[in-house]
Amino acid sequence: MKYIVVSGGVVSGLGKGITISSIGRLLLSSGLTVTSIKIDPYLNVDAGTMSPFEHGEVFTLHDGGEADLDLGNYERFLGVRLGKDNNITTGKVYRKVIARERRGDYLGKTVQVVPHITNEIQEWIERVAHEPVQEEGESKVADVCLIELGGTVGDIESMVFLEALRQFQFRVGDENFMLMFVSLVPVLGSVGEQKTKPTQHGVKELRSLGLSPKVIFCRCSTPVEPSTCAKISSFCHVPADHCISVHDVDNIYHVPLLLMEQNLHNMIATALKIDLPQFAVSIDQFTVTCKIALIGKYSTFQDSYLSVIKALKHASVAVERDLDLMWVEASDLIVPDENDPTQPPLEHKEAWDMLKSADGVIVPGGFGVRGVEGKIAAAEYCRKEKKPYLGVCLGFQVMVMEYARNVLGMSGANSTEFDENCENPVVVFMPEIDKDNLGGTMRLGARDTLITPHANGELSTSFHLYGKKEVVSERHRHRYEVNPEKIDEISKAGLSFVGKDETSTRMEIAELPRSVHPFYVGCQYHPEFQSRPLKASPPFHGLLMAAAGQLNEFL
Repeated sequence: MKYIVVSGGVVSGLGKGITISSIGRLLLSSGLTVTSIKIDPYLNVDAGTMSPFEHGEVFTLHDGGEADLDLGNYERFLGVRLGKDNNITTGKVYRKVIARERRGDYLGKTVQVVPHITNEIQEWIERVAHEPVQEEGESKVADVCLIELGGTVGDIESMVFLEALRQFQFRVGDENFMLMFVSLVPVLGSVGEQKTKPTQHGVKELRSLGLSPKVIFCRCSTPVEPSTCAKISSFCHVPADHCISVHDVDNIYHVPLLLMEQNLHNMIATALKIDLPQFAVSIDQFTVTCKIALIGKYSTFQDSYLSVIKALKHASVAVERDLDLMWVEASDLIVPDENDPTQPPLEHKEAWDMLKSADGVIVPGGFGVRGVEGKIAAAEYCRKEKKPYLGVCLGFQVMVMEYARNVLGMSGANSTEFDENCENPVVVFMPEIDKDNLGGTMRLGARDTLITPHANGELSTSFHLYGKKEVVSERHRHRYEVNPEKIDEISKAGLSFVGKDETSTRMEIAELPRSVHPFYVGCQYHPEFQSRPLKASPPFHGLLMAAAGQLNEFL
């Protein structure tokens, strides 16, 4: 097993996840099998209870694990299926060591950070690296394990992982271990001088801990100049050609090509003594635009919807359109209160102008009552105006609430998440779940959905989108469900639940028949988590086809 470790310095958010995913893409295109591990130094056991504003999207894995959004990048770039153990956190490691101590596994020894915590980290890495990676039923032990160390070098919470990796390089041998470092090269002043001092200090800190990078990725707004690479080389103990310019590009799927052009694949082959044949990468460019409005409540922090954005881009590639994604704050769609200065009329008008100008609309998942009425207003508009609409998780639930209110006339139809005492609870709390503890208590991971025709016998749009499969597996992350007591009444009124679980008590997909609406689809699950660049998620593909005027021909 070969191990490639990527750490970062100066500041977080430089793109270590994209960088390591791009390295994996290079290796995959050379015929190797790749797996990935993300190390997050925080004390949380997982990312399930973390705010999207603070940490971005919570990515749900096939086995129900809730992880950092970088694991989503890994799955999309590498085309592999990862599990909860591919995400190591300080909380997980300490919990496991303390459980062993309580059982007496250490035979009375004093349990310490070194060697017990560091050994646990190393054993975890080796165990997960050798687990077969899966994609579409096939499994194989990887040739290379990519490891991303979150945070920045010098953070106190990262120290134990850096020490474990220092030991690990000797455990596996120099020919099987390659450390890379991502650093910021800021451009300062009117002359645009590229500064190397932050990189020098970051590498100095790393080397003081017994780790020396063999490649340095220089993150910069512009291509890094040869003179800058030469200066970094002289101070950081790496050859100048091992200072890779990773400058800003307009499409993250260009990054693997950027790395290949600078010969990174051959550097890896030399350091790890593996054969990597040459290969080519191509990315299509499209001139016709498709405008999609995303109705969200975390629109100021786009990482909160990262997988949704990627799924939309994958679908836009499938329909050969350039995606114009318009961000609409759900709260701005609500009629403003004249006495409330936080609801300016101008923002309300702009939000509706964007919604009306869109070729299609998506309402993604979310938690909490803020913005829900705006999402319901968007669903109503799309239903009445026959504008293509896709609702995911909460977006599926607001479809049901809107239909119950405005078609069935159910006054006060709502979710008990937002109003426990509502007159008509059409969305209710899922049974057998602990209401007090939030972490790990949702319906999580892959579940099967059985797709059925409409009541009139018409085959559903979802059936066609999923390749005429009657059973599909998608990932879930939610606590609330459509109320089983209201299903018959809503279905008879025209909103068909064409996807259900094996017990037929949990509603998974809702549609209006195509004779009523060209594309009005909602799903309780999160299809965005399984979307891939060259294999768009079926519901997202359907939305983009409908928005681009291609759905009828497809069907």
